[in-house]
Amino acid sequence: MKLKTLGKMVEPFGVTEKMPVLFVGHGSPMNAIEDNRFTQQMKSFGTSLERPNAILMISAHWQTKGTFVTAQDMPPTVRDFGGFPKVLFEVQYPVPGLQWLEDQTLAAIQSTQVEASEK
Repeated sequence: MKLKTLGKMVEPFGVTEKMPVLFVGHGSPMNAIEDNRFTQQMKSFGTSLERPNAILMISAHWQTKGTFVTAQDMPPTVRDFGGFPKVLFEVQYPVPGLQWLEDQTLAAIQSTQVEASEK
């Protein structure tokens, strides 16, 4: 299933205008608490966008066998690092999960065939 198809599936839930797809490499986790050029540019960019109805985050940061969709009412803030100041570990991103987005994402990835290419 293509992302365009996923977009049509969520239309009944109140779609905002077409929004950009972003790849954001976080760099240092300290960016969550620091004021620097990167964080200033991200804040500026964020204020220039319409508030979305949902955010779908895709990460290849985990070492697992398989593909998983986080399906929780209130997904926790995940920290997979150590050795930073305590204040960084106090940063929270409380956001509700969205059942309809979970359902549509699962449907999209289960109907997608992934193949390895031969060189």
